[in-house]
This record gives sequence, structure tokens and C-alpha cells, in this order.
Amino acid sequence: MAASSNSNLDIPVSFAGILNEKHCPEHLQVLKTFTTALRDKEYRDAVEEEAFSALLKVLSQLCDELQAVGSENQDLQSVALQLQLTAECFRAQRNACVQSTRNQSVLRKLGFIDISLKLLNLLQTTNLESRYVFEPLCCGIQFLGNLAVGNQMCKDDIWQHSFPNLLLQLLSADDEKAVNYTSMVLHTCLDEAKVEELSKPHNIQVALRVMELCRTQPDLDWTVLIATQHFLKSLSLVESMYSGMSHLERVTLLELIFAQLREEDSEKCGIPPSVASFLASSFQKGCGAVLTLATGSATSDEVLQEALTVISLLDVLCEMTSDLKQFMFLQDHPDLLMTTVELLEQVHSIGKASKNIFSATQNFSSFSADEDPSSHSPVISFKAHLIRLIGNLCHNNTNNQNKVRELEGIPLILDNCNIDSNNPFISQWAIFTIRNLLEHNVQNQELVAAMERRGTSDYSALRELGFLVEERDGSFLLKPMRKDS
Repeated sequence: MAASSNSNLDIPVSFAGILNEKHCPEHLQVLKTFTTALRDKEYRDAVEEEAFSALLKVLSQLCDELQAVGSENQDLQSVALQLQLTAECFRAQRNACVQSTRNQSVLRKLGFIDISLKLLNLLQTTNLESRYVFEPLCCGIQFLGNLAVGNQMCKDDIWQHSFPNLLLQLLSADDEKAVNYTSMVLHTCLDEAKVEELSKPHNIQVALRVMELCRTQPDLDWTVLIATQHFLKSLSLVESMYSGMSHLERVTLLELIFAQLREEDSEKCGIPPSVASFLASSFQKGCGAVLTLATGSATSDEVLQEALTVISLLDVLCEMTSDLKQFMFLQDHPDLLMTTVELLEQVHSIGKASKNIFSATQNFSSFSADEDPSSHSPVISFKAHLIRLIGNLCHNNTNNQNKVRELEGIPLILDNCNIDSNNPFISQWAIFTIRNLLEHNVQNQELVAAMERRGTSDYSALRELGFLVEERDGSFLLKPMRKDS
């Protein structure tokens, strides 16, 4: 709707009735006319500051009126109209900011941020009829979003006056749209310095709430963007969140990291090496929790979730070390390889000692064709992924190849070359890892060749898979057997 420039002069006069008379539906129509006019770019660009000053007076009066509403003897019809008028003010403010740096600056200078945030806090905390609250609440949050877009001074002011308490309240609102709009505002305002503020102990609840929403409402795209584009880039925030999370929430965090690593351009996943190092240390510190699953001591959800956290950490480490150059420094992470080999030995020994969750099985018939085997066991593929991580850590790394030999890990890996329905593809990962252990490493080649000459069961398992060790020019090579041999 286009409007003549003279209309600007009428706005203060039109709003005078709202300020001086008892509210009525005609006042709402006056505001709607202004809101509609602001959709037109030409009109929006021509609005004078006086019109916004008049709008601010209306908004301030509504704030005072709503603040005065008591918990008893509410005139519901009057309160409902006040809330409708408030929502329409917010709509006008929202429309005024669309692609208009000038209007953003004018509204900021006049004080719209302070009064709008005061109203949003009031809508969240005052005992108002809830069915009328969500419309002005959502419109007010949308205004903040439009005000912040592309305007650093507005972003900083919104952050200064709403962080952390009001943002946390709004992220916890009992309305999905309000939560989504708040997430948009948070994402728009965030930068590196503000992310660091989030990591402080007295502010961490905002970040934890975002992560909780990632878990409970995964369709809210803004929260996922906040986590992946901001949170995962900060070691201090990841550490603070991780220490304050339940194990279930940690699994959600790790799933987001894993998804980032699987992106097509994974080298630009945004996860810094310091975070990778922290996750490796967390795996080493907590990996023993998985062993409780075999003894039957995992009687509580908390213990089970702790074990699942370890499993998720292992999945992330496997992905990070799958030839992603920025994470291959993990090959030299202190004791990570030793921890992984020792954990594999423990899991393997427990599985062979008695029938338990780590025991190898060939019970594929229990799964239907379209069924996910992982639904039957929390440790599905765990041994296979331990072997995969060992193989990754030994790729083109002589020191780690030698460490595995010294830890007697080669016979251990060869003993896992059998098909196991609890560990799909374990034989393939074992072959992959043996290849990486033998490549350009004469001592490891000689060890496997000696096992072949002794005819040990470990090597026969490898040979049954169609591989043999061949001596050539003083070196030993792992190669496929000919079909007719």
C-alpha cells in the first residue's frame, strides 16, 4: 500500500486517540493501517522520526497498562485488546526495519529496544491470559530479529539488555514459534566474543538450553545452526557445555559434531583441532564405562547413557581420523592409541570369557530384512570401530605401527577377522588395519609371516578371508589369495 508523504504528518494525530481515549477496536485499525503502509518500501523509506516517536509513546503506554494489570479482577476483554494493540505495535516496528538501516538506527536511538524487551519480559512473567499472550510475544521477538539483521549496534544493544536472563526465558517459552524466533535472534546476534560470554559458568544455561532444543526439537533449524556455526568452533564453550550436560545431552552434541564431519566439504567443518583433542581426552577418560555393559552392572539409565557417550565419542574419533588432514595430529595424541588397543583387548577378552553383550555371534537370522541390528544392542559395531580407529591412527605412521606390535595388538586384531553379527564389517576393518600395520614396516611383516609359518589360529583366520603373506625381496606383503590356490 503506497501512501503520500503527507501521511507522515497524520500519524501523531491518529495515535493521539490511542493515547488519550479508552481503547477500542478503532484504535487497533489505526495501528493496522500504519503496519500495512510500512510494507511498501517507498513509504517505509519516507517515514519521519516523529511518526516513530508517536508509536513509541503508544507502546510505552501499553507497557504501563499491562504492568498495572493485577492477578485478580481482570477485565479479559480489555486486557485482550491491550495485547492485540501491543502485537500490532510490534508488527509495525518489525515492518519498519525490513531492508532499512535508517529505520533500524532511528528505532534504536528512540529507545524501542529497551521498552520492547521490557514488554517481552512482562509478557513472560505477568499473570496474563495465556491465549492472548503468544501473538504479541512472537511479534515482539520478530521485531528484534529484523532490527538486528545487518546492524551491529542493534545486535550489541539487544544482547546487552537481554542476555542471559530474558533470552533464556524466551528460549523456554511454551510456544514453538516464539522459541524458533528467539533462536533466530540469538543466531543473528552471536559473534566470537559473545560465544565466549556463553561459556562463563553464570551464562552457560543459555547454551545448554539451545543444545536441549537440538535434542528435543530437531526441526528447529535455527538451534542447529547456532550449535554448528558458533558453538562447535569454541573450545571453551564445548568444554563448559560438556561438563554441564547429562550423558544424553552429550550424545546429542556428539551427533551434531559427527554430522558436521560428514558434510561434503568436511575440511571446512568449522571444528577446531583443540575441540578434537578435547574429545580424544574425554574418550580416554571415560572409555571404561562401556565395560559395565557386559557385567550387568548397567542397571540404570545413567550408566547406560554414559556408555553410549563413549560409543559416540569413538564414532566421532573414527570419522575425524579418516584421512581428514586437520585432525591427523590425533595420531600423536598422548596415549590415545594405547588406550584404544587396551580397550579392544578388554572387550575381546570379556566377550570370549562368557556369553555376554561383547561375545561374537553369527545370529543374522534374528534380524528381519528391513530391521536395524543396532536396536538390539547398544554396542553394535563397537569392536569394529575400535579396530577402525587403530587402523586410522597407524596409517603412514611408523611409531604407531610399532606401538601396536609392542602392545601385542597384531594377534588381537587378527583374532577379530571372523564374521560377527554384533560387529558388521569387522573383518573388513581388521584387514584394513592389518594393511596399515604392515605397510612399509618390516618388523610387523615378519611377525605376521612368523605366525603363518607356525600355523597359528590367528593367521588362519586371516587366510580364511582370502589373504596371505608373501615374501618378496626380503619384504613381506599382505595380498589376496588366488581363487584356484
